Parts: sequence; C-alpha cells; structure tokens
Amino acid sequence: MSTTEMAERAPASRLMTVVLIVLPVLLFLLSFLIGRFPVPPLTVIKVIAAQIVPITADWPAVVESVVFDVRLPRILAAMVVGGGLAMSGACYQGVFRNPLVSPFTLGVSAGAGFGAAIAILLFGQRYATQLSAFIFGLVAVAFCLGMSRLYRLNSTIVLVLGGIIVGSLFSALLSLLKYVADPNSKLPVIEFWLLGSLSSVSMADMVAVLIVAVPSALALLSLRWRINILAMGDEQARILGVDADRLRIVVIVLSTLIAASTVSISGIIGWVGLVIPHFARILVGPDFRRLLPATLSLGACYLLGIDDLARIMTAAEVPLGILTALVGAPVFILLLGRGGLGWA
Repeated sequence: MSTTEMAERAPASRLMTVVLIVLPVLLFLLSFLIGRFPVPPLTVIKVIAAQIVPITADWPAVVESVVFDVRLPRILAAMVVGGGLAMSGACYQGVFRNPLVSPFTLGVSAGAGFGAAIAILLFGQRYATQLSAFIFGLVAVAFCLGMSRLYRLNSTIVLVLGGIIVGSLFSALLSLLKYVADPNSKLPVIEFWLLGSLSSVSMADMVAVLIVAVPSALALLSLRWRINILAMGDEQARILGVDADRLRIVVIVLSTLIAASTVSISGIIGWVGLVIPHFARILVGPDFRRLLPATLSLGACYLLGIDDLARIMTAAEVPLGILTALVGAPVFILLLGRGGLGWA
C-alpha cells in the first residue's frame, strides 16, 4: 500500500474506531429505556448519576429496582455474552484458518447443554446449572485437545474431527436425558435453557462470568499480533520463530473459557460467533490487532440489540437463540453471496 493510500485511509480508520467505541456506550444507555415498565430518559440518567454524585431521590423505589436489579444485569450480560462469543469466534476462525468455524466447533455447546440438563434433572437450581454447563463445556474441549495429542496427524484436522465426535457424543447424551426427563416439569426447563435467554441473569451471575471472561479476553488481546502469524499457517509461524502448536492451544483454551463462561448464563446462542467476525473483517480488515477489538464491540452491540428486541416483540419473550438464527442466517447468506467470507 502506498503512502498516499495510507494517508487517505487514516481518517476513515479513526472514524471507525470512534464509532466502535461510542456505539456500545449509546446502546448501553438506550437499553435502560426499553421494557414493559416505562422509565423516562431523564429519570434513568438521574438514577444512574445518583450512584456517583449526591442527588435527592425524587423517583419511586421501584424505578431504581427496575434499573439496577432487572435491566442493568441483563444489559451487561448481553454485552459480555455477545462480545465474548464474537471474539471467541474470530480467534477460532484464525486458529483453524476456516471461515465456517465458531466458538462451538469443539463441542462447547453440546457439552454445556448436557451439563445444564444433568444439573436441571439432579438439582434444579440455577447456580448448579450454570456451574455444570461451564464445567462440561470445558470437558468437551479437553477431550478434543486430548485427541489431537493422541493422534500425531495434522493437529488442526484432528481437532475439528474431534469436535464433531465429541459434539455428537454429548448431543446423544443430551437426547437421552431429555428422553427420561419429566415432560411436565424438567423437560420444558431444559428446552428453554437450550434456546437461550438472559431473563433470569443477576449481578451475582455477572461477577462469576467476569472473573473468567475478562482475564481471558485481556490475554487474547495481548496475543492478537501473534494470532496474525498463526493465521498465516504453521510453516510461516515456524519461520518467524513462533511455536504454532503451543500458541494454538493457548488461544483455543482462552477462547473456550470465554465461550463456556458466557454460555453458562445465557444458554445456547448461535450465529454470534460465526457472523460477527466476518462483518468486522469487512469494516476493519483481517488484521487481528484491530479485528479482535472490533468483534468485541460489534458482538456486544449485536446481542444487546437482539435482546432489546426480544424484550419488546411479544408478551411472551422470544428466546435469543431463535432470534439470532433468524437474523444471522440471512446475513450470513448475504456475506456468502458478496464474497465476504474469509479467515484472512
């Protein structure tokens, strides 16, 4: 690229950076206004500001409860889950050099679904369900990594095949649990969890997720220039002095920690980690130094917008997994038609 072209692209790049920073903040504030209990914008601002500066409360106590106990955890959850799944998807696509992989490629969703189902059957408590989903999501990926170490073939191919095998295994076990579950009490709870929802998320849930997701995301951001090298291929990585196998495992483990922790509170929400990285590449290019922050921002905005839509569409809330599929599938077809798919 010539110096002139770089100078022409610099303002557009700065503008895109500003948009990716401002847009999540605006959607975060606007989401407090959305819901069946109307709260005026000025009241929302005063309620939030009262936590920072001394303001005389001239609003009902129920308003503060709606803002901080109901909407704030859900808004934060939507942004963390969306951003986490999108970032994990971008990393998986770079590691596998494949535009069609997602955070669930190595069986995270199947493992988490089985873990949640078995906890619902045995305990029926929300925190037990979240912990079990997180643990079995990690177990599924651990099986895949173990298979890649056991068979000394092309490690990337073995990982993908291992993901298919492990995913099928846990899906079969999940089907077995659904078959024996009480159709009047347990089965509907399992099905609703699998469809994905943030309706019951609390601040305690968010703290548990952030403890895992934030350090993992920061570690991936610090490694993003190395992921660029990994996306070039193992041979090129070796030439540049990078241990491709070790770096691949580190990125997979960090991405899986993010995906498993977010899925544990949201249920199975597909398409976010598949579509958003491609959209981010169109906006900022394939360089992971810019791609990962962009996917984090766009994923947070996307799922927050979907969740806002779910809250107001119908009287009975539509599960997020349904909405993300209805929106994500046509967008993915559009990207495929215009040749927008690619891992680099």
